[in-house]
Amino acid sequence: MSNGTQAVARGILNHESDQGLGVRILIVEDDKALADGLLRTLKHSGYAVDHAPTGELALRACSEEHYDLIILDISLPGIDGFEVLKTLRKHHQTGSILLLTAHDAEADRVQGLDLGADDYVIKPFLLPELEARVRALIRRSQAVRSPRMQFGQLTVDVVGRRAHIGKDVLELTPREWSVLEYLLMRAGQVVSKEQMLQALCSWDDSLTHNAIEVYISRLRSKLQKAGIGIRTVRGFGYLVEDPDSAQQNS
Repeated sequence: MSNGTQAVARGILNHESDQGLGVRILIVEDDKALADGLLRTLKHSGYAVDHAPTGELALRACSEEHYDLIILDISLPGIDGFEVLKTLRKHHQTGSILLLTAHDAEADRVQGLDLGADDYVIKPFLLPELEARVRALIRRSQAVRSPRMQFGQLTVDVVGRRAHIGKDVLELTPREWSVLEYLLMRAGQVVSKEQMLQALCSWDDSLTHNAIEVYISRLRSKLQKAGIGIRTVRGFGYLVEDPDSAQQNS
């Protein structure tokens, strides 16, 4: 991530670093205790998480980065959640949006859904319930892709976060899983280090270009048995070569 973007991020977001799973979440909540609890919980689940305490900062954050999921409180100081939601959808924010609301009125829930929210949770709520909603929204957004992918001898369960080579479990660290999943989702495409950094890290995360090279090297070694190559395209990035396609073209 560029130094300029990092500087902007530090100015507008409270950050929790993570181990990354290729899913980025923005929490828009002015209640610090609640926001801290959500950050800890979602970080523990492996997501990249940023926090914006106001609607203004949320809109600025979304103009800088793409978020797969936005957890948005309706009762924000200044620009309220409804206005933030309306603006995000107007500017074609495609990530899922989960509303947090203390309003139990049906009209408020209907308004939020009509403005483009994907789901809502009424305060007070239990964290396991919110985690379940988060997982459901992420699964829904990923429905366009198969939850199970097959590349030669490698089988990857995206939802279960498991990988096997034949019948053997492929042992991966959270970071290695994150990089592998991102590359496999784009098999046959050249992916740059910068693209991976932006997708897999929160803004203040310490992951660097050199670290990406280290994870790529480890993955190459671990994927040898599956016959999967990660090719370096000099000056551009990395390309996962699908062994099934290679056999078909040979």
